[in-house]
Amino acid sequence: MLFETRHFVLMFEVNWGKPLVIAVTTEGDTKKISTIEHAQYLLSRKWPVDDVARRNALSAIDDAMECMGSVTSARVAFLQAAQSAGFQPAAASFT
Repeated sequence: MLFETRHFVLMFEVNWGKPLVIAVTTEGDTKKISTIEHAQYLLSRKWPVDDVARRNALSAIDDAMECMGSVTSARVAFLQAAQSAGFQPAAASFT
C-alpha cells in the first residue's frame, strides 16, 4: 500500500521597501539590495566579516521575515553591518 503525504508551505514576500544601495569598493562599485531575501543571502553567504553587527543584522532580518520584528529595524541593522564591514551606503539609500 502506498501512502502519499502532501505538505504545503505557505510563503509570502516581506516588503523590503526602497532598495538599499551600498558602495562595496573604494572605486565606487555598488550593490543594490532589493529584497529582504537578498540581504539575508549576502549576510549569510557573501559577507566579508563575521562580527556582532552581521549577526545582529541576520537576527533582525530573520525576525522581520517571521513577522516578529520590523522591516525598518532589519534595514537599519543591515546598514550597520554594511558599515561595520567597511561598506558605505550610497546616496540613494534611505532607511
